[in-house]
Amino acid sequence: MEVTHTMPETTAPVAPAVPPTPPVPLSALLAREDLALRQIAGPPDPPVVIHWAHTSEMADPYPYLLGGELLLTAGVHIPEAAGSGTYFDAYVSRIVEAGGAALGFGLAPVHDTVPRALVAACDHYGLPLLEVPPQTTFSGVARAVWQLMAQARLAELRRVTEAQQSLAAAASRPDPVPSVLRQLAQRLAGHAVLHGPDGTEIAAAGREPAQGVKGALAELSGVVRPRGRTAPRATSATDTAGDTHLAVYALGAGEGFVLGVATPRRDPGDHTIASVAAVLLSLLTGEHHSGTGAARSSALVRLLLGSPPEEVAPLLGTGEWLVVHARPDAQLPDAVAASALGAALGSPLVDLGHDVVRVLVPGGRAPEPQAGWTLGVSAAVEPREWAAADAQAARALARARATRTPLVRHGARPGLGDLVPRADAEAHARALLAPLAGRPELAETLRNWLALHGSWDRTAVALDVHRNTVRQRIARCAALLDTDLDDPDVRMELWFALRQS
Repeated sequence: MEVTHTMPETTAPVAPAVPPTPPVPLSALLAREDLALRQIAGPPDPPVVIHWAHTSEMADPYPYLLGGELLLTAGVHIPEAAGSGTYFDAYVSRIVEAGGAALGFGLAPVHDTVPRALVAACDHYGLPLLEVPPQTTFSGVARAVWQLMAQARLAELRRVTEAQQSLAAAASRPDPVPSVLRQLAQRLAGHAVLHGPDGTEIAAAGREPAQGVKGALAELSGVVRPRGRTAPRATSATDTAGDTHLAVYALGAGEGFVLGVATPRRDPGDHTIASVAAVLLSLLTGEHHSGTGAARSSALVRLLLGSPPEEVAPLLGTGEWLVVHARPDAQLPDAVAASALGAALGSPLVDLGHDVVRVLVPGGRAPEPQAGWTLGVSAAVEPREWAAADAQAARALARARATRTPLVRHGARPGLGDLVPRADAEAHARALLAPLAGRPELAETLRNWLALHGSWDRTAVALDVHRNTVRQRIARCAALLDTDLDDPDVRMELWFALRQS
């Protein structure tokens, strides 16, 4: 099977947001009973489509046609002796040469019937000739064309929208790449294939194409695949192999993956649907085959299999790390907002929780306040202290919310706790706070209440509870600990113990 032509579609990675306006089949226009149009010449049931309607009484309409028109005329330009000469032959040949799709001839007031010589000329050149009855105006025909176009465009937009939704759903399945290819092949009623950087077929879906089509598609993919450091001339290209329409799309930023599509027809919305699939596959192949994506996946697997953080961290970066806890000011966070926050902080390591977003940031960066967010930032720590840094960031966020400060950093200055061996300090803390064991809400309330200098209101804000709940919990702490929480020495000792717990 021979490839007839290769034509790059675009040199920029920009896909149209909506499909172009589809043309109107001539058969749909003839089916309009309100127009009462009748084809009287040209091939029967022609596969002709109309792109627009144009009225002209010029003897030579060629300079004013773009192609694809239904040209409407009342025959004002026809001379009286036209029937005995070559006038109609020249007239019709010029319409066909200009790419006119069909000719509509209006009856009355100039001509009562369509000239026989015009009928013969249209039959000779294969141009559909429509008889427009006196009661049908040319403006009515033009309006019908635009109405049919609007209906076709609405149907095409609906088809594209449904395809986008189904492709997005396929991308979220456990086997996203094969699922996207299957859905794309189904939506385009053809064959979809993913070629790797070396040109080999990685995955395919849909009906088996005719013999030679796969080879033609693989050959066409070379047009958009980068060669070494040289970028390809286009990010998408089309071709034909016999009666099969071919299209290829370069994926990602020069990784070499190519999406290929072979279909029996090419509708206006097909390019848009295939472009959506190309974007999804670019994200999927980029995530799993890029260095950073593979490293993150490897780090996650190793953590799940029991590797300690200090052994996993080199896959993600070197040096110390910061943990950032963030909460939006207006509403609960969503995945898009969380990803945007991670990008602003310079890290893709983002965890979206119910009401808090956690970001693991390389220690060389200094997080700054972010509009619409309240942030708590830990001290810079080694990977083995990630859990401790997570607790620091949580406390810093609670303090930031209580004090209505956009960003609070955990204090890194040496304190009294550094004078006591860590094991001894932890043993003392366990003994002192033993009455609160098993009551984490009491310990957390006491921690925030002490950090906020005994403020009932600010502690309530930090914990998202009513101020009366704070009072009740603090009273319960005082009773269980059998101590006077108004004594500054007691507060200092409890604060020391809580810092070690």
